[in-house]
Amino acid sequence: MEPVCEVIWRETDANFANLMIALKTYDRDALVKGAPAWRFVYHTLHSADKWFFNPYQYTERPEHEEGSDNPFAPMSRVWSDEELLKLLEQVKQKTFRYLDQLADSALSECPPDCPFTRLELILMQFRHISVHIGMLHGLTVEKTGRFPVYVSPHSMDRLKNGYWDS
Repeated sequence: MEPVCEVIWRETDANFANLMIALKTYDRDALVKGAPAWRFVYHTLHSADKWFFNPYQYTERPEHEEGSDNPFAPMSRVWSDEELLKLLEQVKQKTFRYLDQLADSALSECPPDCPFTRLELILMQFRHISVHIGMLHGLTVEKTGRFPVYVSPHSMDRLKNGYWDS
C-alpha cells in the first residue's frame, strides 16, 4: 500500500473503531430533536457507505428504505444494535477493500460523474463520522456521567480495557 493511502487506512480503522465504541456505549433511544439516537447511527453508516466512494454512482442496499438516511424522516423498520454493528462491519470491509486498491496518485482525481476528488470524499466522511461520534458520546456522557474511550491509530490498545475511559 502506498504511504498516504496507508495513513488513510489506519485513520479509517480508528474512525470505525470509535463508531463501534459509540454504538456499544450509547442510549439508542435518547432523542435528538425528536429522533432516536440509533437513527443517527444508521444515517452515519449509510453516508459512509455512499459518500466515501462515489455518491453519484451508488446503489442502495436492498434493506434501505427510501429517505431513511435522513434521521428525521419516517421509517418503518427499527434497526437493532446488532444489525447496526453488522452493517458497520460490512461498510468497514467495503471501505478497506477500496483503500487496499487505491493509489496515492488517485486521491487527487474525481471518480466518474463526481465533482469531488477521492481525497475530498474521504475527508468529508472523516468529518461526518467524527461529528456523529461526538454527538453520540455527548448523549452518553450526559446520561451516564462516563466518557467512552476514544482511540487513534496509535492508541488502539486502549480498547483492551473495555469501552469506557477510566
